[in-house]
Parts: sequence; C-alpha cells; structure tokens
Amino acid sequence: MKLELLSPAGNLEKMKVACHFGADAVYFAGKEFGLRAYADNFTEQEMAQAFAYLHSIGKKGYVTLNVFPYDEDFSKIKEYLPFVKEINADGVIVSDPGVISLARSIVPDLELHLSTQANTLNSYSARFWADMGVKRIVLARELSLDRIKAIRDALDPSVEIECFAHGAMCISYSGRCLLSNYLSGRDNYKGECVQACRWNYVIHEKNRNSREFPIEEDERGAYIMNSHDLKTITFLDRLIDAGVTSFKIEGRMKTAYYVASVTDAYRRALDEAAAHPRDYHCKKEWEEELSLCSNRGFTTGFMLGGKGGSDTIGYEDSKSDGGAEFIGKVLGYDFNKKCVIIEQRNRFSVGDKLELLAPAREVAEIPVKEIFTLQGESIQDALRVQEKLLIPTEIVAEEGDILRRRKT
Repeated sequence: MKLELLSPAGNLEKMKVACHFGADAVYFAGKEFGLRAYADNFTEQEMAQAFAYLHSIGKKGYVTLNVFPYDEDFSKIKEYLPFVKEINADGVIVSDPGVISLARSIVPDLELHLSTQANTLNSYSARFWADMGVKRIVLARELSLDRIKAIRDALDPSVEIECFAHGAMCISYSGRCLLSNYLSGRDNYKGECVQACRWNYVIHEKNRNSREFPIEEDERGAYIMNSHDLKTITFLDRLIDAGVTSFKIEGRMKTAYYVASVTDAYRRALDEAAAHPRDYHCKKEWEEELSLCSNRGFTTGFMLGGKGGSDTIGYEDSKSDGGAEFIGKVLGYDFNKKCVIIEQRNRFSVGDKLELLAPAREVAEIPVKEIFTLQGESIQDALRVQEKLLIPTEIVAEEGDILRRRKT
C-alpha cells in the first residue's frame, strides 16, 4: 500500500505550500464543523477551488467534519455532506457515530475517515468502525507501536491506518477536554479551544488570606499540562513496519513557513524510510530543520512505550518558538534582473543573511546586499508586511519556496 504524507492546510496558500513541499494529501475544514474555529478555514467556493487544484496535480484532500454535534447541528450537516461529495472530496474526517450513520445513508460513496477524537485504542473498536463503513482509522495518540501493529494485523488490508507523526499534542485523552468550556466558555467540541493547558497556574490557599502558591514540578516551573510536540521522524521505519500508511502533520493554525519546513523534512525522511526500511537512519539536518520552526520541545509520546512524565511535559515554558523567522514567500525569479521576487512576511534589512528553503534542495544562504520595490526603488529596510520586493541573487528560486532568517 502506498505511503501518504498528509499535511495541514489552514487556507489556500498553506495548501499550495504543503503540496509544493511534497505532501501527498492535505486536510482542511470549511467554515463550520472542523474543530479549528480560529483557523482561516475555507469558504465553500475555496473548497471547490482547492479540490480542482489538488486533483489537477495528482494530490488528495480530506475535509474535517470531526465536531461532536448537537441535535440542532444536523440540519446543516445534512446539507453539508452532499456539498462535500459534489466538490469531489477524497474523504471526510468524522468522529461522531450519528454523522457516520447520516453520511452512509445520504452520501454512501463518500469515503469516511475516523478522527483521532474517536480514541480508537484496540482492534475490536477498529473492526467495529470498519463494519460501519469507515475506510481509514486515525488511531488514538495514546498507542504504542506494538499496539498499532496489533490493530493493523486484525483489520482487513483494505482499511487504512493513519497516525499523527508530528505536531502539537493535546494533554487531554484524545483531545476530549472541557477545560476551555469551564474556564472561558469556549466550546472545545466546536473547535473553539483556548488551549488552557498552556496557561500558567497557581494555587490559592484559602485559609491564609488567599495567598498564591506557584505550582512547581522539580523546581522547573508551573506549566503542568503543557505537552511537548510529538516527533516521530527518528523512527518512521518502525511506524511503517507497524502498518501505518498515512503520516499526519498537525498544524492547521501554523504559518506557511511551518507547513513548508515540517513537510519538507518528513517528505525526505519518509522517502528514505520507504526506500531503506531495514537500515533507515534519520539525518541530522532533518531534525535540525524541525527545530528551526515553532515548537515546544519534542517527545515521542507513547509510541515507544513511554508513560508520560517529564519526557512529555514542558514544565519551564508554554511558548511555541523556533530558531528561525519567516521572512517571505517566493513568487518567482526574474532571470533578466537576476532577482528573487518575494512577498514579505517579516521585517528584514540590507545586510541580513537569509536562507532559501526549497523542496528537495539543500538550504541556500542569500546575503541581502540590495532590496528593490517592484517600481525599482532601492530601500534599506523592508518594513511593510506583504509588500512585493526584489532581492538580487544568483540563486534561482521557484514560486512557493520560502525565505527565512535565523534568530541570533
């Protein structure tokens, strides 16, 4: 069975970036039902455009419909499912049995993928969902490799297994959390999670004038629910051996740079693991690449048999940070002027050293000796976000490539 690298697409731009950097498929949501209410998400027109584009370049796309709906939501879902089928979606990601039953009755040919929110932990549940018509099961993140393999072996080969390979981890069991609901009134099950697990907490001792006591873990801080990010790039061969066929990158709310960087690293690694399954070795530069985009530190989660603890939780800080800044997206290269044309995303200046991130190429350094506007004006500092600019360089870049600057 062909392996699939599945990347997030928070909007059309990020979708195209993911495809440019090697994703086989992307997943995204419409304006409702997708568990990421604060992502840009897609209008219905954009969804139709997305599938036309994806299919024109031989890629796939899956629509997230993994909310836990109330009765009053089903009238809209009844209208939404035929639309998803009409625009030729390659699959829909669902978590609620009622939605699955409805989909089977009104759009029986629409491929169903079971969300990790359904927390499938065993082969009995997996077979149940397969009997319900589910084509692909996104397993719970709490599983070890051995348990993943046991589920794979118990299923018919036609049922695919997908696992999260990289990205932010919810500290709650398969994302089933009510902290956001209780503390802010924002419904996690409607995609409105405020990530209260990333907040800094203190204890109030009511018998001592409400004195505040910081929550400390081994004197390292107070972020007791702040999970590190999942990273599996060092053992992709073992995931393949366990029977995983789709490798999902988390991050519909991350930047285009994040999508490019992580997709590129996993594209190279997955190709290497598929080509050399018995002697796969993760290259140092792939891991370094992952450290340069936003992260909260890394963990292997439960996949290697771990039980959580200090390997999983980031006690010191909840910030998601990386070692490089997103400077601009490449729009093309002017061969006459020998300039790369970019759309700026962060400030930069003459004298900076930028790096070009391009698929299947080594990272190239581009010293900024001059900056020009499209009107030909020479400037020292690029200050206006999304301004289109030219940077002289002999290094040829393609539309969709990324420029970044290392943090000092």
